[in-house]
Amino acid sequence: MPSTLFISDLHLSATHPLSSNRFLNFAAHIDPETEALFILGDLFEYWAGDDDLDEPFHRTIASTLNNLSEQDIRIYLMHGNRDFLMAEKMARACKAMLLSDPTMLDLYGTPTLISHGDMLCSDDVEYQVFRSMVRNPAWQQQFLAQPLAQRKAQIGQLRIESEQEKRRKQMSIMDVNTNTVSALLREHGYPRLIHGHTHRPAHHLHHLDGHICERWVLGDWDANANVLLCDSSGIRWEIIPD
Repeated sequence: MPSTLFISDLHLSATHPLSSNRFLNFAAHIDPETEALFILGDLFEYWAGDDDLDEPFHRTIASTLNNLSEQDIRIYLMHGNRDFLMAEKMARACKAMLLSDPTMLDLYGTPTLISHGDMLCSDDVEYQVFRSMVRNPAWQQQFLAQPLAQRKAQIGQLRIESEQEKRRKQMSIMDVNTNTVSALLREHGYPRLIHGHTHRPAHHLHHLDGHICERWVLGDWDANANVLLCDSSGIRWEIIPD
């Protein structure tokens, strides 16, 4: 049966072989009836710019996605909070399409809204200010004008600061705000919602204005290959063996 797969928050890096090997195994054994693969952000641990595509590890991941595309599997990439600098050169290398966040789909007859999910964590005011800054095209142009090595050094420092901030923040602040979720669902006509970012895989039901909206949250790939499968019969978690 034709199906569509959703994954996010893989945080792939040459220094984290476990998740990388899981992804390569997943790609090697993907069902041939898969029509599309949606990667909803944070494919990489970080992305310093498309001029880093020639790094061997990055080239391996791009080639893997390219090979899936050659098997007539449509590949879609959405920016996350780690890889928001992915651009057209990266997309072409993967034979993928970059998506805006959020994006509405007609998924086997069910209206479905997809997002990375970080915009929903509106209680984390400091992060939302940072997100707004780095998603600004002028900021990105200025940042990308710096040498690649300098960019990587800055990203490394930002990652250290981010981990320090997480330790002092309440866990609830880094989860989605239900009012923000409700506003998004209303804005888009009460669809099903699929997102990642929070690393809290779950299936939620939102009772909103007489509607019942499903919200599926994708997990990261630290513990296992977290894959959501959708076909004409419905939506469910797919178990991918290591």
